[in-house]
Amino acid sequence: MKGPLFYSKILLFGEYGIIKDSKGLSIPYNFFKGALKVSDQPNEEAIQSNNNLKSFVDYLKSIEDQKIVTFDFDKLNADIDAGMYFDSSIPQGYGVGSSGALVAAIYDKYATEKITVLENLTRDKLIKLKEIFGLMESFFHGSSSGLDPLNSYLSLPILIHSKDNIEPAGIPSQSVENKKGAVFLLDSGIVGETAPMVSIFMESMKQEGFRNMLKDQFVKYTDACVEDFLKGDVKSLFSNIKVLSHVVLDNFKPMIPKQFHKLWKKGIETNDYYLKLCGSGGGGYILGFTQDFDKAQASLKDYKLEVVYNF
Repeated sequence: MKGPLFYSKILLFGEYGIIKDSKGLSIPYNFFKGALKVSDQPNEEAIQSNNNLKSFVDYLKSIEDQKIVTFDFDKLNADIDAGMYFDSSIPQGYGVGSSGALVAAIYDKYATEKITVLENLTRDKLIKLKEIFGLMESFFHGSSSGLDPLNSYLSLPILIHSKDNIEPAGIPSQSVENKKGAVFLLDSGIVGETAPMVSIFMESMKQEGFRNMLKDQFVKYTDACVEDFLKGDVKSLFSNIKVLSHVVLDNFKPMIPKQFHKLWKKGIETNDYYLKLCGSGGGGYILGFTQDFDKAQASLKDYKLEVVYNF
């Protein structure tokens, strides 16, 4: 048995801001993927994943009384008893949606009366899917917007206007020829955990100054970046990303691993690249934007970079 593939995702813009109704833009990232499998000779990772699935099933049973999703538990339990696990290349704690892909895979295979990707996806259906996925993924993070599993399930870029207004997005097509600019991932080499980062954010939200900064600066420049990206206005995009990178460095320091504070600042000062959080931060990948990838690579020669999108 081998299930369909579910891909990782990258939230290009909107981390933390989407909690407070900023715009957001999330894209599938096909470099990493996962699928449900059963193996005759499971290794240690497969056994661990199988055990995790058992705990996840207990959680799914506990949310059924909320009446927004039901599962075929007989089939799900039978497959888990047969040794089913989630075979994934998506790194955990890296901000690229490892739990989201698992949630999408379980929903796809075991949800009854599921909303399929083949039907006409109205806004109401997308919001319902996001709500279901948020509830399912809360098992892993304490709370979830549901966007990661939604992205993985649909395998489409998603534009977030606000919590209750999302739609599939067309992003400018990319051809690599003559394109020097890039969005890239920088591997911090540290595993991040979502829950502690989200709780630091929620604690900060109790302060009026932080709330004002979020609304007047973070959300303002995030929204501008999303609009620029979708329009393909690269000049305006980089001017807004530079400000956004600065706002994050000034106000989200606990989410940036200490050893990257200088590197972050160097990008803003040299204009070789601009860094921003990828997911909740605290480790994992850091997202980078550059108008000249060769220059950024030279400047970040001690780090492993992966290109995600070309300008």
